[in-house]
Amino acid sequence: MVVPVGVLGIANLLMHLEADGVAVPSGLGWRLGLTTVIVLISVMAGRIVPSFTRNWLAKRPGSKLPGSHGWVDKLALGILHAGLIGWAFLPAFWPVGLLLLLGAAINLWRLLRWRGFATAAEPLLLILHVGYAWLVLGVALLGAALVGADVPLNAAIHTLTAGAIGTMILAVMTRATRGHVGRALSADRRTILIYGLVTLAAIMRVAAAFAAIWIMPLLIISAGLWIAAFAGFALSYGPMLLLPRRAR
Repeated sequence: MVVPVGVLGIANLLMHLEADGVAVPSGLGWRLGLTTVIVLISVMAGRIVPSFTRNWLAKRPGSKLPGSHGWVDKLALGILHAGLIGWAFLPAFWPVGLLLLLGAAINLWRLLRWRGFATAAEPLLLILHVGYAWLVLGVALLGAALVGADVPLNAAIHTLTAGAIGTMILAVMTRATRGHVGRALSADRRTILIYGLVTLAAIMRVAAAFAAIWIMPLLIISAGLWIAAFAGFALSYGPMLLLPRRAR
């Protein structure tokens, strides 16, 4: 974790230098920062999502388990990371867009191998797959924007940020909290509501990037839903973190 945290520090420094008028590549700081977070999600998701899904499905006789980690995962990560790093440093180089589109396609294959559709009965698991689906969609939109398709760049950016990052943050925080405080690893109604709010917030934010007339209403709705999702987490999970741990 030292390397990605260090890169985030460099990205932050680049943003401050650019703001102060220092001659650094325009936008490199925020692109590098976003790339680092998406790379982290892609790596960590490959560890926890299929593992948690496999453990849950193994308790249900007859269920097909997620595919094992192998060459598909390595290929998916290699192409994805190369495309993202290429975009961070060469944001107008259209061949990078082709690399990102290929990375999105292979990561979709990777996601489908994790058997997310089989977890529909447990939102605490399903939301992890939804978060990775946002990542795949965001990378695909970014690639499409780079190759000249009629896709706004900010639609791709907000798919990766409001969609992938926002969803994964809440997905991991809720599951980790429930596990560490002795609660059942199952989403209750308030948790499902939190997931619904952050998902709708992301949809509204991405829709605003395509809107011609309803931009401000969509932005306001998205912001309200986003605040409600994270406030809902604080109100629902704050007491769990503050009160004594439950015995299983």
